[in-house]
Amino acid sequence: MPQIIIDGKSVEVDKEGYLTNLDDWSPNAANELALADDISLSDAHWEVIHALRAFYSEYQLSPAMRPLVKYIGRTLGNDKGKSIYLLQLFPGSPAKIAARIAGLPKPTNCM
Repeated sequence: MPQIIIDGKSVEVDKEGYLTNLDDWSPNAANELALADDISLSDAHWEVIHALRAFYSEYQLSPAMRPLVKYIGRTLGNDKGKSIYLLQLFPGSPAKIAARIAGLPKPTNCM
């Protein structure tokens, strides 16, 4: 299995960079995982990451894009619950990238 170094400790990730053990997640892990996507985490990123982790805690799954947009809109406000906003923060595939950085499994309906 591939590994990344977080706080001097080797942590296993799958071939797509998702943590194999969700308990290995920490804010430092998020920063390391974000660097792999050339993302420097801002307060706006952290807001979405914390919302995603709350979603996972409540539903035990990582949301695909449409449920993610709806949840962010409901929890963080309609101005942030838009695909374009999430694409600016997590370019490419916001649901997949944000879930990976948040230390969550890959959303099931994301390719």
